[in-house]
Amino acid sequence: MSNSPETVARGETLTGEWRRPRQLLSRQSVSGSTSIHDDTTAQKLGFSGGTIEGPTHFSQFEPLAEKLFGEAWRRTGCISVHYRAPVFEGEAVRALVTRSAEHSDFASIRMEKEDGTEVLTGSVSVGADAPLSFLRARLGKLEPLANPVLVADVPVGTRTSRIPVTMGRETHMGDLYPFSLADKLAVITEPDPRFEHELPLEMISVLANSIADREAFAVRRPSVGLFADQEISLRDGPLLVGETYEITREVIARTGSRKTESLWVEYRIFRPEAPRPAATMLLNLASLKASYPDYRANARALYGDDFDG
Repeated sequence: MSNSPETVARGETLTGEWRRPRQLLSRQSVSGSTSIHDDTTAQKLGFSGGTIEGPTHFSQFEPLAEKLFGEAWRRTGCISVHYRAPVFEGEAVRALVTRSAEHSDFASIRMEKEDGTEVLTGSVSVGADAPLSFLRARLGKLEPLANPVLVADVPVGTRTSRIPVTMGRETHMGDLYPFSLADKLAVITEPDPRFEHELPLEMISVLANSIADREAFAVRRPSVGLFADQEISLRDGPLLVGETYEITREVIARTGSRKTESLWVEYRIFRPEAPRPAATMLLNLASLKASYPDYRANARALYGDDFDG
């Protein structure tokens, strides 16, 4: 990768430089409401300010993965992560990639803050024959959500039609992403000339999710969501600037925690009329129970006064 940052190899681990990623979603609107990236909304939920969107961090792993896997990374690379702690503008983070001793097409990854806080953990890999990704393995161990409230009206199997979307250099990507590729490239942590014609992985997330308010899933509102887990997998990459793609979304699982209810959504990104996707994205869209004022009332209406969720 051209202009790649210096990396430090310690044993089987490649370590990138410290970076301070920028926040571009302070003006995001989700179904007409503010988001976790807005300072006021985030502070009401106990955060110190608007959080930086998780896939922003993917760019710091790209030069490390390309160093490890070569050109295969641009064609069939996969990054698969569980987000563990938010990052706020001004904080420094670095990426670490540890080679697998058994599989040349697979490595574990993590990102950390200067105080050692783990921001995310997961895997990178290349090719169709690589071991199961971190997120696919994680999802296979989770129990289905019992007694859903926020996502009660979105059963597993819910899917959308193929929606066309194009990301040109100057294309404004809508209310969910109120910026352009040019805006992102002006502040991206790992600039590279190839991003003039190839989409960085973090912008594939924008491409895919920019249509989420079209044929929107019936999550109960007003509620605030966040990305809890995310995977982007190239099947026939790279994806190109200015090319039109068709995107479908399908709910493949519902899970939950003490604080959240989650839809696991498979995004499939097709070239027009192609039968197989050029890329996929798996996203855990976690809705915060505390952000929905009528949560307890809705729960009692659905499941009775003995609801315990």
